[in-house]
Amino acid sequence: MLQSIIETYGYAAVLLGTFLEGETVLVLAGFAAHRGYLHLPWVVLAAFCGSLAGDQLFFYLGRRHSSWILARRPAWQERAARVDRLVSRYHTPFILGFRFLYGLRTVSPFALGMSDVPARKFMLLNAAGALVWSVAVGAGGYLFGNILEVFLGEVKKYELIVFAALGLIGLAVWIVHFCFLKKNAACPVAKNK
Repeated sequence: MLQSIIETYGYAAVLLGTFLEGETVLVLAGFAAHRGYLHLPWVVLAAFCGSLAGDQLFFYLGRRHSSWILARRPAWQERAARVDRLVSRYHTPFILGFRFLYGLRTVSPFALGMSDVPARKFMLLNAAGALVWSVAVGAGGYLFGNILEVFLGEVKKYELIVFAALGLIGLAVWIVHFCFLKKNAACPVAKNK
């Protein structure tokens, strides 16, 4: 059943997950590729397309609708200012690598859209960064499967546990980052305190 679900929805999940944020989804997809449920080149392509499309959308939103969005997301103002400082100091390297900076991934293309970075330059550097990120993280999930086989032998009997553990780790990172470290008022966990 797990195999059928992954084979049916895996690439779409990678595309959607990387459009939104994606590290956990891509590591899971890389592991699924190692298990033979997905093909790594297609995982990387779906991740590349999702990541590139999401970042281009946020760049456009920053370019066209920044004041409206910042009025509704005041927490982004501080992060956008941080991105602006990083861009002024590390212009091209920052654009190439912002997706590797957890917590700044979504706001970075938005803040870059607010800046004077030309749209064409952003698109080219964003595509290069998305390709490197997709290959690195997808291959990391695939290699994680190799490492598990070295230590555990046949992974088949543990794969449901591994998928669940990777998903829970991703969820825990999200909760810690957005709820406890940022004291985010929109966090459902923080509201219950």
